[in-house]
Amino acid sequence: MSRNRPAPLPAGTPLGDYRIVRRLATGGFGIVYLALDAQGEPVAIKEYLPSALATRQPGERLPTVAPERLPLYRLGLRSFFEEGRSLAQISHASVVGVLNFFRDNDTVYMVMDYLEGASLQEFILTARQLKGRKVFRESTIRSLFDEVLRGLRIVHQHRMLHLDIKPANIFITDDDRAVLIDFGAAREVLAQEGDFIRPMHTPGFAAPEMHQRDAPLGPWTDTYSVGACIYACMQGQPPLDAPQRQQHDRLQPDLARLRGLYSDSLIDVVRWCMALEPTARPQSVFVLQKALAREGERRYTRPSVAERVRLRLDALGADRPGVGSRR
Repeated sequence: MSRNRPAPLPAGTPLGDYRIVRRLATGGFGIVYLALDAQGEPVAIKEYLPSALATRQPGERLPTVAPERLPLYRLGLRSFFEEGRSLAQISHASVVGVLNFFRDNDTVYMVMDYLEGASLQEFILTARQLKGRKVFRESTIRSLFDEVLRGLRIVHQHRMLHLDIKPANIFITDDDRAVLIDFGAAREVLAQEGDFIRPMHTPGFAAPEMHQRDAPLGPWTDTYSVGACIYACMQGQPPLDAPQRQQHDRLQPDLARLRGLYSDSLIDVVRWCMALEPTARPQSVFVLQKALAREGERRYTRPSVAERVRLRLDALGADRPGVGSRR
């Protein structure tokens, strides 16, 4: 089967009551288009088209799926359709609005609000280039993730999980709203059936259980990813991937570098969310919201001289002085 990504539908292609304007993005599990509805209003349309299972040649409308891949393709398609149906029942400013979903061209299309702005990932990259002492101010992080958690709490109340929370899937609109986009239910269903899907998890943001077949997933899976996103806003880069952490965990020394820049309570929230053991994390969004809202508990403990020396040695890759050392 071709390794090339499936070709997008060309501009002007009609899809039900919509007409494609252009491709907005291509991912491992589909293509997102800018389209116009019957009234000429812009919408975003996501097409289920996993590149590991299907291909499509330029100019064609129907995907080609190898016979041995067809059961898995249909399983993901059904999950994607059910995800659209569930999201259409949610109306919240911090969750992307699903306006419609329909079948066509042997696949499924999800019609969503068209958002203007940029992803949190783009903001992190821009802030990192400024080379300030802090990537984001703590007040900005707390305010941003208060909005994210409000939306995620509604999602969990509808017995759904996001399963792909990362800076690229937190969209900051031009009117300063934080919106959760691009849910990963179909991705996770396929991950349980085929190892070839596993690399689609974004390194650093997926909880350890998402790398294990048949491991139970729950709200704690999403809270891990929220903690990883907060970490990225503080460090300017993602944390180590969960399998790497299980071999050699660097989270504690990495968080120690942030002492004095961010409050102890915010650092503790990240440590709590990113516990490798699922039962050691926040078990609900509500308890995480309460912890993040504790503005009055901001203490800024600075690293001791010994800690600063150890951090400096770590940064240089040098051996640490130990017992019996002559250094």
